[in-house]
Amino acid sequence: MLKYRLLITKGTYLRTRSLRRLIKELGEVDSRVLTLISDLRNLHYVARLEESYIASRYLPIEYTIEEVKDVAKFVLEVFKPLVESAQA
Repeated sequence: MLKYRLLITKGTYLRTRSLRRLIKELGEVDSRVLTLISDLRNLHYVARLEESYIASRYLPIEYTIEEVKDVAKFVLEVFKPLVESAQA
C-alpha cells in the first residue's frame, strides 16, 4: 500500500521492507502520514507490523487471534485511510 502510494505520488519508491522508512518517504509528500510514526500508539502498531512481517518469514512465531484482530483493526481504521489519502 505504501509502495503503491509512493509510486503514484513520487513516481518511485524505496526498495525496502521497513514500514517506517516508507512512511517517512511518503511523509515528504503529505505530512499527515507522519502521525503513523510520531504518535506513540501508532508507532507501536507500525513496529508490530514490521516485526510480524520479518518474523513470519524467518522465525517460527505464532500470533493469537486477538493480536491479529487488533492489528488488522488498526490497519483498516488508521493506517489505510492515512496512506490512501496522501496526496502530492
